[in-house]
Amino acid sequence: MKIGLYFGSFNPIHIGHLIIANTIFDRSDLDQVWFVVSPQNPLKKRKSLIHEHDRLRMVELAIEDNFHFRASDVEFNMPKPSYTIDTLAYLTDKYPQHSFCLFLGSDSVKQLKRWKNYEQILEHYEIFVYPRPGEKPSFDHDSIHWIDAPMLDISATFIRDSIKNDLSVKYLLPEQVEEYIKDKKLYI
Repeated sequence: MKIGLYFGSFNPIHIGHLIIANTIFDRSDLDQVWFVVSPQNPLKKRKSLIHEHDRLRMVELAIEDNFHFRASDVEFNMPKPSYTIDTLAYLTDKYPQHSFCLFLGSDSVKQLKRWKNYEQILEHYEIFVYPRPGEKPSFDHDSIHWIDAPMLDISATFIRDSIKNDLSVKYLLPEQVEEYIKDKKLYI
């Protein structure tokens, strides 16, 4: 199978993530999309990150009705911070019957040269890039495929701030995720 890996903190997962994953899945030859919940991104601050198991559970709730999507905790037992190349090497070794590729936002592609062993990623893995508002294609390589996807400017920070200030997040999150956040009193 050909698996698309959508790495993220998913803090929380929101409809923008789901629209992007579905759009790339629909416009590619992928068999599945795995949402890889990253305990800690080496290029981001950990300040407002809730527990990784809560973030994994929200991903599971958000995708439970799509049999092409799967939640992955593969990075939970790996050294932190998580480096994409290490996760790719682990998954490639563990699942030799699958081929893996990445999903990246156009903003992340700009930072690709800062990633650990980014040359190996480009050499061995396809990358599907979705547009971000204000970002133009900035990196050209045979492994990179620019996907025509909706420009979404939905921010997890905006959602967390809204929850903290007791404002509605209706339509920004799947209902099950919104209920989970309310039940667990997250982000307040």
